[in-house]
Amino acid sequence: MDLGIAGKWALVGGASKGLGLGCAQALAHEGVNVVMVARGQDALDAAAAALRAELNGKAEVIPVAVDITTPEGRAAVFAQRADFDIVVTNAGGPPPGAFRDWDRDAWIKAIDANMLTPIELIKATIDGMLARGFGRIVNITSSAVKAPIDILGLSNGARSGLTGFVAGLARNPEIAAKGVTINNLLPGKFDTDRLKGTMAGAAQKTGKSIDDIRAAQQAQIPAGRFGTPAEFGAICAFLCSQQAGYLTGQNILPDGGAYPGTY
Repeated sequence: MDLGIAGKWALVGGASKGLGLGCAQALAHEGVNVVMVARGQDALDAAAAALRAELNGKAEVIPVAVDITTPEGRAAVFAQRADFDIVVTNAGGPPPGAFRDWDRDAWIKAIDANMLTPIELIKATIDGMLARGFGRIVNITSSAVKAPIDILGLSNGARSGLTGFVAGLARNPEIAAKGVTINNLLPGKFDTDRLKGTMAGAAQKTGKSIDDIRAAQQAQIPAGRFGTPAEFGAICAFLCSQQAGYLTGQNILPDGGAYPGTY
């Protein structure tokens, strides 16, 4: 399917690996010019170089190694390009823990990264989208928004705040009627470095092997496996397509059927 977005410009956060990279790859293969943002220079440059090699000039790929959760980082991104047709927000989740241990600084850091930064990126780009009559904003959040996890309270709170904000903004007629959509992607368990890290931690804590931990987690998913970044990227690309213009204000949960209590 031709998604009708070739030649557009996209800003993709957390694009050096994992789900962010999956989104950048899927968009670029549709002919979208991509500004890839991540903190780590070496990993980002390597990912961008590999993607350019796959594309053979089909689209531009520009890596910008900054911390986009800071005003300085966002300024550096917009110094590269002021206008974007597609924005994929993506910041790593805050650490797990017990709520009694989180002080004000921990909460502010979580809210800053996982709620306020996406809002700042929306504010910086949406007027241009409205003027051009096309815009797609996709926020990568977490399955914890629909199925909260007790030890991820910082993430539950910050991402739920973003979800509530988007629910109202996306349905504003001044936005929805002008070709601009805003949706959230809530990943379940995908085969990424972050998931491997959590499995390694679980293995160390329980004394079980990583293979046993992996098998047990996969057994809890009706699909019988973890998702892949390429699958996630394909969903993101569709949400950014011309065909998805009637889909806005939604929370899309790709989870292999793992969360039966949500609908």
